[in-house]
Amino acid sequence: MQMLIRIADAIDAINTRIGRIISWLTLVMIIVGFFNVVLRYSGRWLEVNLTSNMALEAQWYMFGLVFLLLGAYTLQQDRHVRVDVLYSRLGPRGQAWINLVGAVVFLVPFCLLIIWVSWPFITATVAVWESSPDPGGLPRWPIKFAIPVGCVLVAAQGVAMAIRSAAVLSGHADMENA
Repeated sequence: MQMLIRIADAIDAINTRIGRIISWLTLVMIIVGFFNVVLRYSGRWLEVNLTSNMALEAQWYMFGLVFLLLGAYTLQQDRHVRVDVLYSRLGPRGQAWINLVGAVVFLVPFCLLIIWVSWPFITATVAVWESSPDPGGLPRWPIKFAIPVGCVLVAAQGVAMAIRSAAVLSGHADMENA
C-alpha cells in the first residue's frame, strides 16, 4: 500500500504543479480580455479597427486551457462542486467509499471514454494542422489537443483519489492524511 500511496503522492505533485502554473493563466486571460475591450472601444472612438482575431481567440483559448487543465488540480484540492447532502453527513469510511466508487465506476471510465471518443477528432485536426478560419486567427489543433490531456490529468487524479480512499478503508491512512 505504501508504494501506491507514493504513486498517489506523485500524481498529486504533478497536478499541483500544473494547477499552480495554469492558474496564472487566469490573470493573463483577464488582462488580455481587458485590453480587447479597451482596444475595441478605443477603435470605435478613433474609427479604426484596433482589435484582432488573434487576441480574441487567445482569450477563449486561455479559458479553455484553464477549464481543461485545472480540473485535476480542482479535484486534488477537493474544490469541485459536490452535492454533499449525504456525503457531509457520513464519517471518514463512508466518504472514502463514495470517493472510491465514484472514482473507479464513474470518473476514470468517463475520462477514458472522452479520450477514446475525442482521439479521432484530435488526430484529424492535427493531421491537417487545422487553424482558425478567421483572418489572423490562431491554430486550432493545440486547444483541441488539450481535451485528452485534461482528461488524462483528471483520470490520474481519480486514480490517486481511489488509492487514498482504499488506504483509508484498509486502515493505512486516515481521511485527513489521505
